[in-house]
Amino acid sequence: MDSRYNPQSIEEKWQQTWAEQNLDQMPEDTEKPKFYALSMFPYPSGSLHMGHVRNYTIIDVIARLKRMQGYRVLNPMGWDAFGLPAENAAIERGIPPAEWTYQNISQMKGLFRRLGISFDWTKEVTTCSPDYYRWTQWLFLQFLEAGLAYQKEAAVNWDPIDQTVLANEQVDNEGRSWRSGAKVERKLLRQWFLKITDYAEQLLNDLDKLPDWPERVKLMQANWIGKSVGAYLEFPIVGMDEKVAVFTTRPDTIYGVSYVVLAPEHPLTQLVTTADQKAAVDTFIKEVALQSEMDRTADDKPKRGIPTGGKVINPFNDEEIPIWIADYVLYEYGTGAVMGVPAHDTRDFKFANQYELPIKVVIVDDDEVPLTEAYTEPGIMINSESFNGMDSIKGKAAIIQAAVNSGCGKARVQYRLRDWLISRQRYWGAPIPVIHCPTCGTVPVPQSDLPVLLPENVQFTGKGSPLAKMPEWVNVPCPSCGTPAQREMDTMDTFMDSSWYFLRYPDAQNQAQVFDSAKTNDWMPVDQYVGGIEHAILHLLYSRFFTKVLRDRGLIDCDEPFKRLLTQGMVQAKAYKNPVTGKYVSASDVDPENPKDPQTGEVLEVFYEKMSKSKYNGVDPLEVMGKYGVDTARMFILFKAPPEKDLEWDDADVEGQFRFLNRVWRVVTEFASPPPAPPCQGGEKDNLPSAIPSQGGEKELLSKAEKDLRRAIHTAIKEVREDLEGEYQFNTAVSEMMKLNNALADAKCKDSPVYAEGINTLILLLAPFSPHIADELWHLIGNSESVHLQTWPVADPSALVTDEITLVIQVMGKTRGTIQVPSGADKAALENYARESDLAKRHLEGKEIKKVIVVPGKLVNFVVAG
Repeated sequence: MDSRYNPQSIEEKWQQTWAEQNLDQMPEDTEKPKFYALSMFPYPSGSLHMGHVRNYTIIDVIARLKRMQGYRVLNPMGWDAFGLPAENAAIERGIPPAEWTYQNISQMKGLFRRLGISFDWTKEVTTCSPDYYRWTQWLFLQFLEAGLAYQKEAAVNWDPIDQTVLANEQVDNEGRSWRSGAKVERKLLRQWFLKITDYAEQLLNDLDKLPDWPERVKLMQANWIGKSVGAYLEFPIVGMDEKVAVFTTRPDTIYGVSYVVLAPEHPLTQLVTTADQKAAVDTFIKEVALQSEMDRTADDKPKRGIPTGGKVINPFNDEEIPIWIADYVLYEYGTGAVMGVPAHDTRDFKFANQYELPIKVVIVDDDEVPLTEAYTEPGIMINSESFNGMDSIKGKAAIIQAAVNSGCGKARVQYRLRDWLISRQRYWGAPIPVIHCPTCGTVPVPQSDLPVLLPENVQFTGKGSPLAKMPEWVNVPCPSCGTPAQREMDTMDTFMDSSWYFLRYPDAQNQAQVFDSAKTNDWMPVDQYVGGIEHAILHLLYSRFFTKVLRDRGLIDCDEPFKRLLTQGMVQAKAYKNPVTGKYVSASDVDPENPKDPQTGEVLEVFYEKMSKSKYNGVDPLEVMGKYGVDTARMFILFKAPPEKDLEWDDADVEGQFRFLNRVWRVVTEFASPPPAPPCQGGEKDNLPSAIPSQGGEKELLSKAEKDLRRAIHTAIKEVREDLEGEYQFNTAVSEMMKLNNALADAKCKDSPVYAEGINTLILLLAPFSPHIADELWHLIGNSESVHLQTWPVADPSALVTDEITLVIQVMGKTRGTIQVPSGADKAALENYARESDLAKRHLEGKEIKKVIVVPGKLVNFVVAG
């Protein structure tokens, strides 16, 4: 038997064996409890990075553990395969997006197999495959039939590089596209939306049903939904029948309104603008159109506005107040108009001072004092006619009731959440299955005609959608009346595909239905979901929305898609940056002991940062696996940091895990082919609670060495189980296995059944973490069935009982040493053990004992005379 651990010689063998035995396939046996383990499926970029390794190793440990604990496990994998990168690749390389995508899928699938991840590949889904996006289109028609999909002209986020629309969630906090990095512009286009706002209250309230989600993710979603309780108020426009409607959470400040502001895109803007202001207003509107939504609403940027010349009437005091337009008001948010109360709103206060608008105080704390900043707290209403002297909190309800009585307003709940814009002016996405007929209007494609296939032989220019330039695809007869009509030329946001893929996995090969509801209901919700925190708003919120809609359509039973969520931290590595030029330098060009720029000689900044090509700090997983093996890479990923924390890459720690697996290999292989063993050491056998059942069922008597080893074995079982329940603490679980391995290496009773029990236990505990070496060692000790089909070990409480304790001996409060005594000894016995010990006799010789203090289980202190 080879005494050396050679991972490359065993890993490919076991991966092939597992595939032949179908160990990872979803079981059909419904007698066992189910466990749905799922990691967010990747975009098929063609290569693996360490973030992938971490994400999929985490879910694999959980899936393998649950199988050994007696669950039937579904652990599927698929590909989030639509999107701009494939289309951009087609433009750059001159190949079809499908060809590029499927090449990458094939390459990544091989890499996943190389990692030993126990995915059920019979459940594989690929979102760009017609047999998948057929059902994405079918689900869109479900939304359309339910009145939850609609088309309207809207000011949208426009990516000038990718030339497509972006949802608000796809624009970063600097106003740039999440994909291209371009500065986003605002543009009016007719677009498709889903009414996620109809589910805003459910999405908010049902966060309480998710106790096993990270609190920060729930808080991010709650803030994004942004529930506000307030009033809807209408201000009549002077000289017109129209009114400006506003929503406010501070109706108690209605008497302090000194102006109203419309969004530049608001339809009333052109109506209320006077002739002498028209040129200035038109110029301002064009300037604002070049700004992204993020730029317009950022708190740290000055707000710009211009008067329209129009006026409205405050319905509570009949005062005429001016109408302005400003960049910070967006037509898509609320009513597209706000009332300006500068005395009691920080933004309004700055705006009013900037443009010398009136500031009228209507809420005070105690006494009215000159304002140097907006007073935004509750207080007493003043300058508010019949409401003077009223507590402002009560005043809110009173003002709303007065508005209802006079017909100028009502109470309203409003949300920050906007309807989900799903239109994209690109090719590589699921076509929206509707046809625009000049006679019938918007007509859904008949379900029998799905999927609406993407055409081939497409010319890619990178300028807008190539579908619009294909009349043979666009022009079709209306399915209702036969009149010449046109297909919808927009494709769907790729988040449409990823918002329901987890429902397809249990029945992935179904050609007749989106899924068999009985099968999907059997597995849903997902028991453990793993993915990045960056998906807290986009994917996770949309998936919750989809789940609720499909529940209401009678397709599924569950309210929430993901029972438990783990957001893994990033994998970071040292990065070297020139603080003068701001450029990063490759680690391969830097002496880590003296980090200087090889070009300029300047001292470099050194810090940990997320691995990326642009930072020159990436680590190729294939190189690590080629040098140390897959199991070492997995063990490092799991040991270095708790899964929710960022992980700092360190080559020395990788080497440390390789050495640990080598130690395990030596301990087990020596057991499998032992040299002649000396008799068991450790004293005579005694009949204590650590005795274990023999093959005949009777208790075997154990020596002290055996009892100590068995305690170490079952302590490891107990601690690893606790580490894998609740919060997954893989790092401390690995530490417990290291302790057990050390105990086995140091054991003095290697001919004992207890030692064999320890070897078996170590391999079983190791199996989910390092599956290849575990199966190899399991077979080396004489087993024929895979270790991954074994039962997870359970701690024996009797083995954890300590027979002896360490008793501290003190003289006059000063510790003189320790002795071992029976754990059940009472105070009298402890004093006697202490008195009779050689330690006490040596330090008490010739001294008179005045008093003995016994602290049970801890110490005996002798107080002596003089």
